[in-house]
Amino acid sequence: MGQMDQMTNEGAQNQTKVMEFILLGFPGSHYMQMFIFIIFLIMYILTVLGNIVIIILVISNQHLHTPMYFFLCNLSFLEIWYITASVPKALATILGWNKAISSTGCIMQMYFVFSLGCTEYFLLSVMAYDRYLAICYPLRYTTLMNFHLSSMLAGGSWLCGFIVISVPALLISRLTFCGPNVINHFYCNIDSWIILACSSTYDVEMAAFFISIIVILGPCAVTLLSYIYIISTILRIPSAKGKQKAFSTCSSHLAVVVIWYGSTIFLYVKPSKRTSLEMTKLVNILSTVVTPLLNPFIYTLRNKEVKDTFKHKLCFH
Repeated sequence: MGQMDQMTNEGAQNQTKVMEFILLGFPGSHYMQMFIFIIFLIMYILTVLGNIVIIILVISNQHLHTPMYFFLCNLSFLEIWYITASVPKALATILGWNKAISSTGCIMQMYFVFSLGCTEYFLLSVMAYDRYLAICYPLRYTTLMNFHLSSMLAGGSWLCGFIVISVPALLISRLTFCGPNVINHFYCNIDSWIILACSSTYDVEMAAFFISIIVILGPCAVTLLSYIYIISTILRIPSAKGKQKAFSTCSSHLAVVVIWYGSTIFLYVKPSKRTSLEMTKLVNILSTVVTPLLNPFIYTLRNKEVKDTFKHKLCFH
């Protein structure tokens, strides 16, 4: 009799297991929904076009074929896919076309968003190291940062970014969801998703926390150390013009680093995923939508070589 009851309970659990989720998006009036939709759509289009322009400018100009712009191309390519992993589905959700997403689709979206995010941490630290070599060892820079090393660093950033998220993705795939199934977010974010689980999320939370420490604070330490050496070297340059020229080569990257790390450290370096989901959603907009949009504009507006190349292309055409 007890065995039959157990089989019945297992059958009930299988029947109530949630296989599809509803993305809440941004609740509000119809006019508010349309306003958010238009803002997201404009930002998405500008991000994709802006980063494509940077890639085309670098590829089509021989004097931009340097490690610095090679890494910038990688970053621009990454930003296109990073925002594409979340915003198109968010746009459909806001319009109410399709708020549903399958369990597998949720895992895939979460995996790509976070893998690309991790890759960005590694790429930004690699770019900081590149600027460190360029400013602190200008005479040996071309020898130290050759094509082989720059390719290895960029490839390693992509590889590490996609491997490290495999652990929490695997743990999340083993969670049981038995209702409710409404995710309070505009994409499948770990914070908003795992609180719906009816099984223990301790392993996922701890794995995500320790990976955050390694992926965020590790590259952050490399970036910070690089800039300590960069700033100390710049301060020792005797002429004001020399200081300005040296700082201009890394100011764009520094601006991107401050925006990116400021938002993401707040989001992920915390031991509990059950805190302030509304605040998490707002800061996620900064990291997943605003930052990819700002990157091309920061690099074009603050980088003289890119601006000159862009003006030359416009005048030529």
